[in-house]
Amino acid sequence: MSDPDIRPPTILLTGAAGQVGFELRRSLAPLGHVVALCRSDLDLARHERIAEIVEAVAPAVIVNAAAYTAVDVAESERDAAFAINATAPRVLAESAARAGAAMVHFSTDYVFDGTKTTAYLEDDAPAPLGVYGSSKLAGDQAVIGAGVPYLVLRTSWVYAARGRNFLRTMLRLAHERTELAVVADQFGAPTPARLIADVTAQLLGYGNGPTGLRFPSRLSGVYNVTARGVASWYDLTKAILSRDPRRECQTVRHIRAITTAEYPTAARRPANSRLDPGKLERALGIRMPEWEAQLATIMRELPTQEPA
Repeated sequence: MSDPDIRPPTILLTGAAGQVGFELRRSLAPLGHVVALCRSDLDLARHERIAEIVEAVAPAVIVNAAAYTAVDVAESERDAAFAINATAPRVLAESAARAGAAMVHFSTDYVFDGTKTTAYLEDDAPAPLGVYGSSKLAGDQAVIGAGVPYLVLRTSWVYAARGRNFLRTMLRLAHERTELAVVADQFGAPTPARLIADVTAQLLGYGNGPTGLRFPSRLSGVYNVTARGVASWYDLTKAILSRDPRRECQTVRHIRAITTAEYPTAARRPANSRLDPGKLERALGIRMPEWEAQLATIMRELPTQEPA
């Protein structure tokens, strides 16, 4: 029997309403008491509140799943992007150091310029193309330099059966338009939020059986957390629509492959967003699943009565 006087460790989770944050609430629950904060509970742009909340909660681990993710808007809102993606992680990490806590922070493929011809490794030199990537890189560096046990988990092309993401947007458009034009010269590995959350929990509970928080400091570092395989946005769109539970109601009749140049955006995107998950696989003794198998699983969770 467990001792009722022994309290489970506390995990402070920010960004709990987001795609990854929503899944982390589930995956982290067996490891301890999760204090899940949404933006209404803690606005990371209000840096003075961060230290107050960390001190009050006294967590064993801070898991920062909050971020400024409006990639194009960031080009004209540099201060806002850096406030949430760079300064807030620094304050969280400094607060973690004072509390004797570990820190988990989520990063992105956008810290790279996408010119490498193979998948990026964790120690490849960053070269962000825009404000969003620069702000995320600054946050990574702040966490790494804070002197606490840490995980910086880089991922890309995140989607889920809920929330705002590429998968749900394409499903909606397939029921509104007769033709879709989709970029075919950017490549990555589509990765579901659930997979990211499950791997995060594995790292934090490493060596402690199926439940319980036991993050060994020797695992501290940067890890790529993505599914295996590679696809373009065009490839992903075709895979999504072929698995649409309401595909008999689709209005789209043609999916046209276009180049990045044909779809101009305020922020430049990396052409190569592939991240090599080999380091993570070796650390945990696992093999990351293929993106197509993961997509099929998530698609089965979508409602069949109405468009996403």
